[in-house]
Amino acid sequence: MPSVETLNRTPLHQFHVDHGAKLVEFAGWEMPMLYNSIIDEHRQVRNSGGLFDVSHMGRVRFTGPDACRFLDLACTRRIHGMADGQCRYTLVCNETGGCRDDLLVYRIGEGVYLVVCNASNRTKLLAHFEAVRGDLDFEMRDETTSTAMMALQGPKVMGLLVGVVPEVAGLKRYRFIRKNIMGADVLISRTGYTGEDGVEVILPAQLATQAVTLLVSNVGSDSPVKPAGLGARDTLRLEAAMALYGHEITEAIDPLSAGLNFAVTLDKGGDGDEAGSFIGQDALKKIALDGPRRTLAGLVLDGRRTARQGMTISAKGKEIGIVTSGCLSPTLDKPIAMAYVDTGTQGRVEVALGRGSVAAEIVALPFYKRNR
Repeated sequence: MPSVETLNRTPLHQFHVDHGAKLVEFAGWEMPMLYNSIIDEHRQVRNSGGLFDVSHMGRVRFTGPDACRFLDLACTRRIHGMADGQCRYTLVCNETGGCRDDLLVYRIGEGVYLVVCNASNRTKLLAHFEAVRGDLDFEMRDETTSTAMMALQGPKVMGLLVGVVPEVAGLKRYRFIRKNIMGADVLISRTGYTGEDGVEVILPAQLATQAVTLLVSNVGSDSPVKPAGLGARDTLRLEAAMALYGHEITEAIDPLSAGLNFAVTLDKGGDGDEAGSFIGQDALKKIALDGPRRTLAGLVLDGRRTARQGMTISAKGKEIGIVTSGCLSPTLDKPIAMAYVDTGTQGRVEVALGRGSVAAEIVALPFYKRNR
């Protein structure tokens, strides 16, 4: 683990300190785990609104005549044909179909794309992109430290933002707008990682603190939007059954087993398709043909004990799976988990919790879905 002196700090570091955050190391960054209580922050997002600093996530700009062609080579989903102002969730795979990372691609304009990736994979992806770019003509620029990124999530967020940026009223899901705020180019997208509605804001690093004041006036006890840390972000995404790199997806786990079929274009690069085939496509075609050996499922555990990553699952005395993520759900008030189980497994299973085991029910994902 890096020492505190060597950790990266986001442009909102002083904001976290001023608001009493408990700071921890995460993927080489000093990040807020919580400000007061994970459960309170979780419920704040579900009921009203939360502000997350996600500046640690990688932001890489691709510019040039072959930028789209390269991203189609690197990404599992078709990038060719995206419209200006559109975001697309996709993955980068290795040759065996395992996930190098999942990411969002933003089409800013002809030959201009922004890629947002996980903090833990940024340097790995930059090296991978350089290794496979060949003679394609494009520039790749890492903008992670020169920009800040915030996520505002919750049922009251959009109504609040309309008063600051009226254009967000017409912003559709997986679309973004660019807005001049305080003389700077600000990108506002409507995606999310909590199961709630909301936006992400990317802007120059030096304006991050002022933007927090502008977007969330009087962040305090009476504000409809309050700061939230990585702890609540994890419980929120787990309830919404959203994959986390290093848990539900890894270099050894393919996106089809993870239930991310929508983010994989298996016929990319076929006759008449201007999007070329992608790295790992042949391996994923074979997995799709044979069917995944294990698939991602939801578990609701009996009692109050929680399952953790790596705990084994059995049925009728036979090991049939492994837990990837688990927590006590603040919304459901029950222990929940995501796990890989042998394809077709249903009903009751046993989860090994160290000292003894506990019964659990396999359930459909997600655990939580907001009222639209």
